[in-house]
Amino acid sequence: MTPDRLSMKFAALADPTRRAILARLTLGETSVTDLAEPFDMSLPAVSKHLKVLEYAGLISRSREAQWRPCRIEAQALKDVDDWLERYRAFWEEKFDRLDVYLKNIQAKEKKRSRKKRK
Repeated sequence: MTPDRLSMKFAALADPTRRAILARLTLGETSVTDLAEPFDMSLPAVSKHLKVLEYAGLISRSREAQWRPCRIEAQALKDVDDWLERYRAFWEEKFDRLDVYLKNIQAKEKKRSRKKRK
C-alpha cells in the first residue's frame, strides 16, 4: 500500500530541516553543498533529507556536468495549499465571529464607563 501524495508531502514538511531547505530553494536553484552549508550535519544526511523532499515531489534535482542543482517544485505545494484552504476559511469564519463578540464586549464596557462617570 503506497501513501497518498498529500500525506507524503506533509510527512516531508514535518521536519524543520526540510522546511529550511525548501525556504532556501525559494531563492533559486542551488547545489547540495550550498544547501548543506548552514546545517550542522554531514552531506549524506542532507542528501537523505533531499531524497525525502524529492520523493514527495517538492523538489527536483538534475545533473549538469559535476553540478547537481536542486530546485523547488512550487506547483507541488499547491496540493498542500488547496487542502489548507478549506481550513483557512473555517478559521476566518471563527475569527470574524470572535471579532464581532469582542466589539460587542468593548461597546458594553464603554457604556458602563460612561454611566459610572455620570
